[in-house]
Amino acid sequence: MRLQGKEIAILVAEGVEDLEYYVPMMRLQEEGAQVHTAGLDLKPVRGKNGLVIQPDCTIESLDAGKLDGIVLPGGWAPDKLRRYPVATDLVRKMDQARKPLGVICHGGLLAISAGIVKGHRATGSLGIKDDLINAGATWVDETAFREGNQVWGRVVADIPAFCRELVALIAES
Repeated sequence: MRLQGKEIAILVAEGVEDLEYYVPMMRLQEEGAQVHTAGLDLKPVRGKNGLVIQPDCTIESLDAGKLDGIVLPGGWAPDKLRRYPVATDLVRKMDQARKPLGVICHGGLLAISAGIVKGHRATGSLGIKDDLINAGATWVDETAFREGNQVWGRVVADIPAFCRELVALIAES
């Protein structure tokens, strides 16, 4: 188990892409990581495809200094979370500390609002390509890749490649 002792948070809100939450969460747990599901509050959220996700902590309660990584799944959740400084501040602090950040699909919207994409290669759903470019990122049409401490993935179909890159980066950090 390559991630034994690692503490990772996954940020969720209403409309999160269910598979982009559940598959990385299970993959990280399979490698021994302690995974926190963090919401704006502790109320259950319904994923984009109808699955119910129960946060076990709030985003506000997370300490970037104690986390070993963070995952930003897509769906509609990133557009909701980006409106809250508690979410953008956490993402920015994790990036400033050069800790692993996993960003997939529309998760890039939260990364944009945290101000961490300028000058970096990035990918995601084609729906946010212009947003990433306008925020100063260089658009790359690849399934998944690492850019410094950031792991980027495009869409649900790319989750296996995204998880491979994410687990490898966290294991190395």
